[in-house]
Amino acid sequence: MGESIKLVANNKKAYHDYFIEEKIETGIVLVGTEVKSLRMGKCSIKEAFIKIENGEVFVYGMHISPYEKGNIFNRDPLRVRKLLLHNFQIRKLAGQVTQKGYTLVPLSVYFRGSLVKLEIGLARGKKLYDKREDLAKKAQRREAEKEFKVKNLY
Repeated sequence: MGESIKLVANNKKAYHDYFIEEKIETGIVLVGTEVKSLRMGKCSIKEAFIKIENGEVFVYGMHISPYEKGNIFNRDPLRVRKLLLHNFQIRKLAGQVTQKGYTLVPLSVYFRGSLVKLEIGLARGKKLYDKREDLAKKAQRREAEKEFKVKNLY
């Protein structure tokens, strides 16, 4: 109950490019120097994607910068990392991904207590007109907030 959550990396582009249907918290297999680098906030998931292979889930393209004092213990920053999920969750996700238009995208990396977690989303791709619609809504909301702020000043 008293566990703290510290955000390391966030994938804002995923919310722009996809409709997120479901979110799942997963563990991730890391080595010591990668955890130290994450504690310093050196991670990027902008180009990352997730695949299910042979009943296991892997994240590709997740960049964790090498730890400065790690020398020979540092690993490849873009190596493939295994995600930790229960078998029933993997089977459920595999079934949903085989449906038309669904994919798995990483949404955020964070610490829950001392454990590194990766939030993944079951997502459906947006069309260009959906993206334009979202941008229009965002602009309207900004305009309304600006008007509200101006009214309250006087």
